[in-house]
Amino acid sequence: MTTELILAAPHPAALTAARRAAERGGNAVDAALAAAAALTVVYPHQCSLGGDLIALVHAPGGSVRAVISVGAAAQAVDVDALRAADERMPAQGPHTVTVPGVVAGWAALAETYGAPGALSAALRDAAELAEDGATVSAGLARAIRERAPQIAADPGLTALLTGPEDAPLDEGDPLPQPRLAAVLRTLADDPSSFYRGAVAEALAKGLHRAGSSLTADDLAAHQAAAVEPLTLDLSGTRWWTAPPPSQGASLLAVLDTAASVAKLPEPERTGVLAARCQDASAARDLLLGDPLGPSPVDLDGLLRPAPLAGAQPPEPPFRPAGDTVAITAVDASGLAVSLIQSVYQTFGSGICDPETGIVLHNRGSAFSLLPGRPALIGPGLRPPHTLCPVLGRSADLLLAAGCQGGRAQPQILAQTVPDLMDPSADPADVLDRPRWVIGARDIGHETPTLLAEPGSVPAGAFPSAVPVVVAPGRTDLAGHTQAVRLSAGGRLDGASDPRADGGTTLEGSSL
Repeated sequence: MTTELILAAPHPAALTAARRAAERGGNAVDAALAAAAALTVVYPHQCSLGGDLIALVHAPGGSVRAVISVGAAAQAVDVDALRAADERMPAQGPHTVTVPGVVAGWAALAETYGAPGALSAALRDAAELAEDGATVSAGLARAIRERAPQIAADPGLTALLTGPEDAPLDEGDPLPQPRLAAVLRTLADDPSSFYRGAVAEALAKGLHRAGSSLTADDLAAHQAAAVEPLTLDLSGTRWWTAPPPSQGASLLAVLDTAASVAKLPEPERTGVLAARCQDASAARDLLLGDPLGPSPVDLDGLLRPAPLAGAQPPEPPFRPAGDTVAITAVDASGLAVSLIQSVYQTFGSGICDPETGIVLHNRGSAFSLLPGRPALIGPGLRPPHTLCPVLGRSADLLLAAGCQGGRAQPQILAQTVPDLMDPSADPADVLDRPRWVIGARDIGHETPTLLAEPGSVPAGAFPSAVPVVVAPGRTDLAGHTQAVRLSAGGRLDGASDPRADGGTTLEGSSL
């Protein structure tokens, strides 16, 4: 019997996989995992088995847990050599690869919340998709064109993304991945083999060949963590986000301000919120790191960021384009999940292991090389993370939301999720509204700038301490938000961002 659920995801293949999971009787988490596995096949520029995962799960009884599967730096990492090469971490390459956490995250979610055998079935479906050859989406085709030199420099990416006559793949072309299909079938039998088994052995050899200091022992040491989320109560709504190393605290800081200025007139309301977003972003860059590391993470400083007062915030060394996929799902029982997985930059580290077909992420590029920083790289430490799922619950509504958007995820969510908590609001209308983001190199500008989609900021004088640049139309930099809801009366609805290529699937509604 098909489970009654709704799921939002950024690609049609994810919706098909979720539908199959629901038809097998899977719940919201099973459907989300099926969508997540499919996305690692069709979206190699944004997520893969070689990336990380952070999720929030609302159980039917009302409890919420965060699942953080963020991989660590190698035990043998040579920090002095990295400092000798540059004052910043490299943007891509073998030294930016940390242990991939996606598979362990899937297994942890399936073990706690999933139906028996559902993850194995989802992985076999994903293997079939990889074997038969998914087709190249418009977004992947754009990424192939934009990253042509990077693809040409890596044998694995070249093999994955060029056709039989060495021409770059284009939209609609087949995307066969037989080596990845074989890995997915192995994981369907035993997900732990990614860390302690045949897949781990092959991946460790590939990492060594690529010049990474990660070893089989580093892979074997990884475990997903189920932890208490951060919470914030505002105007009858309780919000949950993931704790450090996620930037979830920054989202709560901005949501708090969004609620406090909701009744202010424009343009003052947007001006205050934009300034708070800049404060929260600067605090994150200075304070966020691994709470398991030697330097404490100032959680209060993240939740209550000090005003910049004209100071220049730290700037990232590169623009993390591509970034992320978000999947959200909720079923009639009240089980809800916001799951985000990522390779960070487009095609991650720029390395695809030829033997396994796995694209490796570059989360290590988010480490700092400055002594005393919470984000300082070190053996076995996890980098600060942009992945920022969110759940909201009031007496009337349960919401699961997440977005692509890199460092700007808190800004994007703060402009969408408060309105999504209104039961009378149409989710599609909310996600269709124009948005703005504030940043610097991360949004393609050399200095702090507010990038606005047309109509997102009030006309006329705008009280911003930074220049305002109006985009010609919708921009991917304003994020791809996925949102689903369950009302107190049992109604399921949701929407997928029109800036993405996906949609929603509503299953079992006639039962």
